[in-house]
Amino acid sequence: MNEKIAAEKIFQIRNQNDFTSLALEIFYFQYNNNAIYNQFVDALGVNPATVDQIEKIPFLPIEFFKNYRITSGSFQEEITFTSSGTTGMQTSKHHVKDLALYENSVLKGFQRFFGEPREYVFLALLPSYLERGGSSLVHMAQKLIDWSGDSRSDFYLHDYEKLSKILSELKKKNDKKVLLLGVTYALLDLAEQFPVQFPKLILMETGGMKGNRKEMVREELHSQLKRAFGVKHIFSEYGMTELLSQAYSKGEGSFEMPPWMQIRIRDVNDPLSILPEGKTGGINVIDLANIYSCSFIATQDLAKTLPGGGFEVLGRFDNSDIRGCNLLVQ
Repeated sequence: MNEKIAAEKIFQIRNQNDFTSLALEIFYFQYNNNAIYNQFVDALGVNPATVDQIEKIPFLPIEFFKNYRITSGSFQEEITFTSSGTTGMQTSKHHVKDLALYENSVLKGFQRFFGEPREYVFLALLPSYLERGGSSLVHMAQKLIDWSGDSRSDFYLHDYEKLSKILSELKKKNDKKVLLLGVTYALLDLAEQFPVQFPKLILMETGGMKGNRKEMVREELHSQLKRAFGVKHIFSEYGMTELLSQAYSKGEGSFEMPPWMQIRIRDVNDPLSILPEGKTGGINVIDLANIYSCSFIATQDLAKTLPGGGFEVLGRFDNSDIRGCNLLVQ
């Protein structure tokens, strides 16, 4: 496989045949060039020569990113993204060969669901991510801030009063769309301390209480945020350290993915079995932008697929680590 050509194909996918063809191409590349994935596939007794459809591709448990260097090919990474975690917890590392590929995935994914970044003012309320460093979410937010080209786009730590004033000014000015991207607990803090009625605000939560608050069901969380900001819908972002792509929800908990990303729902009692639409199980993610790590990952998130190809995140496995990608247990 020509890696460069394959990388260019990722964002040219138009239909399921394109997706399947490229997914199989990337599977063979990763089996032959990723030592850990190679050993995992062999340990399952899977003969790669028999893998002729997506349903036969093995999904690497996401925990492997904590203990091994998961790379396809030998390279010096441009950046290493690390996951969040409590003190003493082993964190995941994603060694990124081509940072431009990640940024292209972020940009094209955003454009698909929301339009051009230059049409927005981006306000990022991501205190715990900013403080620890190594966050792919912070890098994503920084790029969106840069692409907006607006001097009012910025990060905020714990200065909720200042952020509230900025929101009020932007509401009054009403010259651009405003997107507030925030970690869940910080948005709740802002809502309780300095609420701003701003019906046109695009309020996007990334999930995660980070040990700062008790976990809440999604309906209760979204209800509080809707009341505080006067918005009709709460948007959500689904992403993680081990992925280079994001899914988005425009409300009611239904996530949609870009054409180069798909999920399958596996049986929690039989990880090699895929469940039909509407059944709850573990999320298997196919992220073709992960061409230089592993594109086939079995996460610790629970979900069900929805009619039309979307999915609803329902929580996490009980024995999994606390992490920042949509921890809203139903």
